[in-house]
Amino acid sequence: MLSRPSLLLCEKKKEERKVKANDREYNEKFQYASNCIMTSKYNMLTFLPVNLFEQFQEVANTYFLFLLILQLIPQISSLSWFTTIVPLALVLSITAVKDATDDYFRHRSDNQVNNHQSQVLIRGSLQKERWMNVRVGDIIKLENNQSVVADLLLLSSSEPHGLCYIETAELDGETNVKVRQSVSVPAELGDPNNLATFNGEVVCEPPNNKLDRFCGTLYWRDKKYPLTNQNMLLRGCVLRNTEACYGLVIFAGPDTKLMQNSGRTKFKRTSIDRLMNTLVLWIFGFLVCMGVILAVGNAVWEKEVGSLFQSYLPWDPPVDNFLFSAFLSFWSYVIILNTVVPISLYVSVEVIRLGHSYFINWDRQMFCSQCNTAAEARTTTLNEELGQVEYVFSDKTGTLTQNIMSFNKCSINGQAYGKGTSREKNTLDFTPFNPLANPDFCFYDEKLLESVKVGDWHSHEYFRLLSLCHTVMSEEKSEGELVYKAQSPDEGALVKAARNFGFVFRSRTPGTITTTELGRTVTYSLLAILDFNNIRKRMSVIVRNPAGRIRLYCKGADTVLLERLHPCNQELMTITSDHLNEYAADGLRTLALAYRDVSEEEWEVWSESHRSADKAVDCREDRLAAAYDKIEQDMMLLGATAIEDKLQEGVSETIALLSLANIKVWVLTGDKQETAVNIGYSCKMLTDDMMEVFTISGRTVQSVRQELGSASFPGNGFREGQEGDGVAGDDQLQGSPCPLPPTYLMDNISGEFGLIINGHSLAHALEADMEVEFVSTACACKAVICCRVTPLQKAQVVELIKKHKKAVTLAIGDGANDVSMIKSAHIGVGISGQEGIQAVLASDYSFAQFRFLQRLLLVHGRWSYLRMCRFLCYFFYKNFAFTMVHFWFGFFCGFSAQTVYDQFFITLYNIVYTSLPVLAMGIFDQDVPDHRSLECPKLYEPGQLNLLFNKKEFFICIAQGIYTSVVLFFMPYAVLSNATQSTGVPLADYQTFAATTATALVIVVSVQIALDTGFWTVINHVFVWGSLGLYFTIMLALHSQTLFRIFPKQFHFVGCAQSTLLQPVVWLTIALATAICIVPVLAFRFLKLDLKPQLSDTVRTHLRKPAESRLGARGGSRSGYAFAHQEGFGELITSGKNMRLSSLGLASFASRHSSSWIETLRRKNTPPKEPCSSFL
Repeated sequence: MLSRPSLLLCEKKKEERKVKANDREYNEKFQYASNCIMTSKYNMLTFLPVNLFEQFQEVANTYFLFLLILQLIPQISSLSWFTTIVPLALVLSITAVKDATDDYFRHRSDNQVNNHQSQVLIRGSLQKERWMNVRVGDIIKLENNQSVVADLLLLSSSEPHGLCYIETAELDGETNVKVRQSVSVPAELGDPNNLATFNGEVVCEPPNNKLDRFCGTLYWRDKKYPLTNQNMLLRGCVLRNTEACYGLVIFAGPDTKLMQNSGRTKFKRTSIDRLMNTLVLWIFGFLVCMGVILAVGNAVWEKEVGSLFQSYLPWDPPVDNFLFSAFLSFWSYVIILNTVVPISLYVSVEVIRLGHSYFINWDRQMFCSQCNTAAEARTTTLNEELGQVEYVFSDKTGTLTQNIMSFNKCSINGQAYGKGTSREKNTLDFTPFNPLANPDFCFYDEKLLESVKVGDWHSHEYFRLLSLCHTVMSEEKSEGELVYKAQSPDEGALVKAARNFGFVFRSRTPGTITTTELGRTVTYSLLAILDFNNIRKRMSVIVRNPAGRIRLYCKGADTVLLERLHPCNQELMTITSDHLNEYAADGLRTLALAYRDVSEEEWEVWSESHRSADKAVDCREDRLAAAYDKIEQDMMLLGATAIEDKLQEGVSETIALLSLANIKVWVLTGDKQETAVNIGYSCKMLTDDMMEVFTISGRTVQSVRQELGSASFPGNGFREGQEGDGVAGDDQLQGSPCPLPPTYLMDNISGEFGLIINGHSLAHALEADMEVEFVSTACACKAVICCRVTPLQKAQVVELIKKHKKAVTLAIGDGANDVSMIKSAHIGVGISGQEGIQAVLASDYSFAQFRFLQRLLLVHGRWSYLRMCRFLCYFFYKNFAFTMVHFWFGFFCGFSAQTVYDQFFITLYNIVYTSLPVLAMGIFDQDVPDHRSLECPKLYEPGQLNLLFNKKEFFICIAQGIYTSVVLFFMPYAVLSNATQSTGVPLADYQTFAATTATALVIVVSVQIALDTGFWTVINHVFVWGSLGLYFTIMLALHSQTLFRIFPKQFHFVGCAQSTLLQPVVWLTIALATAICIVPVLAFRFLKLDLKPQLSDTVRTHLRKPAESRLGARGGSRSGYAFAHQEGFGELITSGKNMRLSSLGLASFASRHSSSWIETLRRKNTPPKEPCSSFL
C-alpha cells in the first residue's frame, strides 16, 4: 500500500502537463485540447432536438402539447385540433428562428477567430496554418501587432535580451504595455533553423484561470530552467513594438487562460418568466379543480336525470355508465377551459419584447456620433428585467473612463497655477515658445508660461523633475516628432506637460537621460532609479548633471512624501497641502514633488549599500526598501501636480441617477487600488461625506476575517446593537426576543460607507465560510470597489450577490476580461470601446458610452417592465372573463361540455378580436414621458420591489375576470330568459344567448383596455376601435346565408347576428352588463388616485411644472493620489534591457460635476407615495 506522501506525489504528477517542442506525436498521446474555439450552442444535427428540449422546459409549451394530444381524441374533444397546433407551432417556430439566428452569429464569430492565419514551424520551415489547426507543442512565430494565438512560452525575440512587449487589454482591461522575457538559453535560438532542432520539454501546472501566475520547468540539454508568468504570452494579448518573436504552445483553445476565464454561455430567463411558469402550474391546478367539479356534476346529472332520457337519447359508445361519462366529461372540460392560458399569450410576449428591442435600437439619444455606434439589443428576452435591476457591476478602464489623461493644475513653490479643467477650451499656444511642443496639449494659465520664460528657478526645477523622474521611453520617428511610451498613463501626462513647458525628454540609455531644456540639449548621467511600488507610493531618480552635481528627484503621494521633507519646508508644505486638498476636491489626481542634493561622499556610501541590497539573496525587497528610505530624507519641496482623470461623458451624473433609483454600483477592476479609488472619487462613488471608507487588503484568511470584522464593528457605525451573528428567518424580524440577524441590521443601518477590497483579499472573502459576512458588509456600503480582481473573481462576485440577495444584477464592461462577469449577471451590457468586441459579443445589450446606461434602465427598462406587467394583468383578466363563462354554463347544460360560444368565436377571440389592442398597449404604453423618468429616478423603484405584477396582482386580475364572467353570464341569462321579440317570439334560445354574451364580452374587454391604456397613439386607437368593428364585421359574415350555403355543416349560427343585434333588449342587456363590469373599476381607481396615489400619478399631475435641479453640492476634499505605476521598470531600465518599449494607450479620466450620492432607503412594505424632489 502506498503511503500518503506517495499518493500525493502520484496525484501531483497526474495533474502536471508535459509538452515537448516539435513533437506532435508525443503530445497527442495526452489528448490535449485543440486550438479550436467553440462558443456556439448548436450544430446542424443537434439544433432541432436540443432547441425543442429547451423550449419544452417552458411549462406552458409542455402544457399545450398535452392539450393538443387530448384534442386528437374525438370522444372528448369538442374543439378542432387546429385551434391549438397552429399557435403552438407558430410559437416554437418563432423562438427557434430567433435562437438559430443568435447561434449563427456565434458560429460566424467562432469561424472568424478559428480561421485566422498563423505561422507555425513545421519540419524546419514556417508554414501558414489556421488557428484551429495549431496544436500543443507547436512553435509559433508572431510579428508586430499580431494577436497571440494560444498560451505560449516565449522562446526568443527580435529585441535585445529576449524581451518582447505585449498589450493585455483583452485580459485585464489595462492598455499599458507589459514586458515579457524569454528564458536565457533559448533566447539565443532566434533562427528558425535552430528552433527546428529545439526539443526541450516543459513540465508545468494544468490549465487554470489565474492570469498572474504560471509555474513550470523547462528541461533542455540536461539543464533545468524555472518558468514564471514573465515568460508567458497569453492568448488575447497583442504583440507591440516587437518585430518578431517565437513561442511554444503550452495551452490551446479552451485550456487557455482567456477561455478558462470566459465562463459558460447561460440561458437567461427573467423573473417574470419564472413567475409565469409558476402561475401556469397554478392555473393548471385550478383548471383541474374546475374539471373535477364539472365532472362530478356530470356524474350526478347523468345518474339522477340523464338516465330518464336513455330511451330516446342514449349514451354515445363507448360510454356505458355515468362514471365513464364523467371521466370523459372531465377531459372535455379541460380542453374547453384551457383558454385561461392561451398559447397566444406567449406569442404576444415575444412580439412585445421584439418591439421593445427595436425601440432600444432606434433610440437616437443612445447613439454615439463620435464612433457612429447605436445601441443594440442583442437579445429580446430580458427587456422587462432592465426595469428591475438593483446591482450594477462595472468595469473601470474603458467603461467608466476614456483612457485619456491631462495635466490640469499645479502648485510650484506655493503658487497655484491652472484656471480651469478640460471642459474649458481656452488653451495656451506653446508653438512660438517651443517648437517641440505637442499641439494637442491643453492648459490655460499664462502666468505659468511666463514664469518659465523669465527663468524662475523653481519652475525650471519643477519641470526638470518631471522630465527626468519617470520610466517613460521615447521614440523619435522624425526630427521633433516624439512618441512617448509610458508604463502608466499618469507618467505620460506629466512628461508631456514638461515637454510643452520647454523641458523635453528626448531619449535614454541604461546610464543616461537626454533632454532639451529651453532649446538646449542636456545629457544627465542616470545613477539610480528608486523604483515605485504600492508600499512606497513614490519613485525617485538620482542623476548627475553636466556640471557634476548629484541630485535626487522624487515624486509620490503627499501622504508619504511630505513626511520626508526637511523641517525648513513647514510653511511651504502648509500652502501646498491646501492646494492639494483643493485639487482633490475637484476630483483631480495629485502628486507631490521634491528634490535633494547629494554629496559625492554620501553617494559613494549609499551606492555601496544599494549594491549590497540589490545582490542579496534573502529579503532583497526589504533591504532595497530600507536603502531607498535612507536617502529619501530631508528633501526640499518643489510643489504638486494635478492630473485630470477623464471619465466618459456623463459618468458622474449617471451614477448619481442610478443611486437615486436605489441601484447600487460596484466597480470590479483589474487596475491598481490607487487608480480605482481615484476614479471612485472622481465619479462621486466615494465622497468625503461618507462616515468611513473601509479597505480590506489582507493576504491571509485570518487577516481578511479580522478586517471584515473591524469593518462591522459597532464603533464604525455598523451593527450597532447586534449581540449575535446568527442569521434568522423573516419570522424572527418582528416581535421576536432573539437578537436581530446581521443581514437585517446591515440592510437597515444609517450613514454612508464605502468598501475597497483587493483581489488577494477577495479570494478569501469569497470562500464559503466567509461569503455571508462579506456580502452583508459590502451590501451595507453605498460604494464598493474591488481592485486587482481576475475575470473569474468578477463573475464570482456577481454570482454571490445573485445567491444571497436574490436581486437582479447587471454587469457592464468593454473587454474580454469582462466576458465572464457579463455572462454571469442577469443582464450583460457590452461597451463597444477600444478593447475589442469580445464583451459586445457576449452581451445582451451594447452601446458606446456608460452614460447611456441611465436611459437603458430608467427609460427603456422601466417602460418595458411597466408595459409587460400591464399586458399580463389585462391578458389574464380577459381570458378568465372569457373562459369562466363556460364554467357557469356547465351548470345549465347538464354538464355536457357544450360551449357557450360558437367555435369560430373561440378560435378568433385571442387571435383577432382582442390580440391587437393588448399588443398596442404592451408595446407603446407609458405612464410618464422619458424625460420625467430621468428627472424622477424614484419611479424606478416599483420594478425593483416587483410591485406591478406579482402573485397578489395576479389574483386580483383573475378575481376581476371571474367577476366579469359572472356578470356576462347571469345578466343575459336573467334578462333573455323572459324577454321576447317585438313579434312576441321568445329570445330565450341558445344562439341568441351566445351572440349576446359574446358581444358583451368583446365590448367590456375593449372598454377595459381603453381604461388601462395610459398613452394613446394612433395605433392604439386603430387597434382598439378597429378590433371592435372587426368583431361585428366578422360576426355578420360568419352568420350570413352565403357561408351557410357553402359550408352548411360548419356554420350553424345562420342569421343569428342579424336577428339578435336588431333587438333593443339585447343592447340594453349589453349596456347593463358593461356598466356593472366597468363602473366598480372606475370607482375604485378614482378612490385610489385620491386616497393613495402612486408616484407616477403624482408626477403626471406636475407635468406642466418646471423641474428643479436634482443634483446637490460637490463632495468634500481629499488627498487624491495619482501614480498608477508598476513595480520593476526602474530595474529594467538601468539594466539596459528596456531600450525599446512599445507605445501605451494613455488612460485618462475626466472629473465631472455631479451630486454626491443621496441615500434612499427602500421600504419594501409600501410603494412610494411622495413625489420626487424635482416636483416638490
